[in-house]
Amino acid sequence: MAAQGNAGAGPEAELPEFAGHYRLEECLGSGGMGVVHLARSTSGMKVAVKVVHAQFAEDPEFRGRFRQEVAAARRVSGAFTAPVVDADPEAGRPWMATLFIPGPTLAQEVKRNGPLAPAQLRRVMAGLAEALRDIHRVGVVHRDLKPSNVLLAEDGPKVIDFGISRPKDSELRTETGKLIGTPPFMAPEQFRRPREVGPAADVFALGSVMVHAATGRGPFDSDSPYVVAYQVVHDEPDLTGVPEQLAPLVLRCLAKEPEDRPSPDELMRELRSVAASYDTQVFIPAQRVDEAPGAGEVPDDVSPRRSRLRLGKRAVLGAGALGLAVVGALAAVPLLGGGPAPAPAVSAPRTTAAAFTAWAATPLSRTGTPLCSYAAGKLLCAQTGLVFALDPADGRLLWKYSLEGIAADGPPSGAPVVSGDLVLGGLGHGQRLTALDPDSGDVVRRQAMSMSGGVRAVGGMVLLTAADGTVTGVDSASGDVKWSQRIPGQDVPYFVSFPGDPLAYAATVSGDGAGTTVTAVDPGTGEVRWDARLEGALEPIGSEGGAVVFVSVDAVRGEARAVVRYSPEGRTSERVPLRIPLQGAQGSVRGGVVHLMADGGGLVAVDLEARKQLWSLQTGVARGSVPVAGDRYVYVTTPDGRLLAVDARRGKLVGQTSPRLAVQSDRVPATLPAPVVVDGRVYAGAPDGTVFAVDGRDPSSW
Repeated sequence: MAAQGNAGAGPEAELPEFAGHYRLEECLGSGGMGVVHLARSTSGMKVAVKVVHAQFAEDPEFRGRFRQEVAAARRVSGAFTAPVVDADPEAGRPWMATLFIPGPTLAQEVKRNGPLAPAQLRRVMAGLAEALRDIHRVGVVHRDLKPSNVLLAEDGPKVIDFGISRPKDSELRTETGKLIGTPPFMAPEQFRRPREVGPAADVFALGSVMVHAATGRGPFDSDSPYVVAYQVVHDEPDLTGVPEQLAPLVLRCLAKEPEDRPSPDELMRELRSVAASYDTQVFIPAQRVDEAPGAGEVPDDVSPRRSRLRLGKRAVLGAGALGLAVVGALAAVPLLGGGPAPAPAVSAPRTTAAAFTAWAATPLSRTGTPLCSYAAGKLLCAQTGLVFALDPADGRLLWKYSLEGIAADGPPSGAPVVSGDLVLGGLGHGQRLTALDPDSGDVVRRQAMSMSGGVRAVGGMVLLTAADGTVTGVDSASGDVKWSQRIPGQDVPYFVSFPGDPLAYAATVSGDGAGTTVTAVDPGTGEVRWDARLEGALEPIGSEGGAVVFVSVDAVRGEARAVVRYSPEGRTSERVPLRIPLQGAQGSVRGGVVHLMADGGGLVAVDLEARKQLWSLQTGVARGSVPVAGDRYVYVTTPDGRLLAVDARRGKLVGQTSPRLAVQSDRVPATLPAPVVVDGRVYAGAPDGTVFAVDGRDPSSW
């Protein structure tokens, strides 16, 4: 059999003919991470084989995540899942084979034939409860149960796709900054406390899945995933259309607090007594004329893209009141120090570049990527509930401070920030702000303040956004409240700021995605300096020379299509189209050139003055940090702790450091800290807890 052409993402020109000894016969679906094939074993048994894209095969971080997926799927193989037949995560092209199970997904069934009948609903709910019982018994939390991950086989529903599941005893964890999952089917704790997600989150998802099966919509319904996220955390579910015999049980599944939800065993007991009409017959999908025979399991992460991301009226770029980020089409959303604006390339005469020697240090002897910034002549870093300072010349630990009220294993919300000549710690965590002396690390002030909404330090002020949209300006040095008010034109503003720019910016996209309202605010007084209604769904990524630079995003697909520069002085906009749309793009601007890093490892440079794209590079990594430009090179960090250097003129990779993974290398960081560029030196943090520094003038020597 001839090798098949690639139908999925990635640069491969040919797909393999075999995975192990399984002969690949037909491509069932493809996506960002791999391709799923219908295949046969030597004996003729049908299997579904997931083969990883070649571009990810050399990425240690991705391999670790794929090993975790295989391990989770093997642990739960049974009557209610697609059993793992074979796998080789160490192959040149990692792959996993599961038993081929004919049948549509629940999402396909509802789309083609409408909501399920009450008796079918009870059987599906019982089957999913049994599936979750078995999954949880082996210590696995699925974390992404949704209609497209429920396969309706003849002998009952099967739960598939364990791509982001995690055994409770595993080191694979998402860190703060991005959330992994699908908003309409995520539990409140997945937005509020993503590291504390347990089996009860799957029960909440089951309730949402059942509402979808009964009505064709979710219990929290909006065109905007941001609004859905807000509703999940704060609003009561809409169960209109759910059969009254099932509604009370579904409502219990959708309780806001995990401890208030029933266990899978309780669900099965309740379902047995729901009604006399309940029976245990198998689910048989209605007859269809539009389904090709032999349809089988296609995990959601490799299904054809059909994203329908639309930004609703309350969708605030930067994630509004929730301060969340969703993997995939949604842009990464910062708290302080972890946002789209990377640490600037600054001059630091304290230590000359000529006298500098590269170093690497693990100051706290623990894993977890440190998030660092440069201020007050020091390298200031945050890691697992701690703030510490290093000497930028040699990495020597100068001081450290444990932030109160943050769990010992809690990840930092961002790199430390100096505002009002003080180091501000704990921003984005809880209800207390701690101000430290940058020279000694001594506590200058502890101050109670609500940080449940958006928070941003700009200049000498801290801006706090409440859930009702009220913004409060707090003086960083004294802790005094200077002003409190609503911002005209912004329902619930979440502010961004950029190095060297004294203003704070809020951007809100219209309900139809056709326009964005941008407001520039003086953080010291709350005065609106200017506002504008701009065309398209725009995400601010930087400012330069009084102009603000945005990425223009397709409101349906979530893809970056252009770079836009707006000059408030002349109220003019300049738009530079990208040659190829970029998924999940994050960027920065320096010297009139924008650098964008996309999911999948694509790095692009756009010249705003010439109004053209300069170059595009495939870096070969699954993803990268916000790119930071120096004088000659652009720097990016990777999930395995490498630092990459790209020639800023030619777009060629010219150097990279060695990986610095933790002992458990399948730990997956959700937020990648941008490198810090200071006077020709480059500083970065790695998953093994290392902070390291290299000479940025000679990347070929790394």
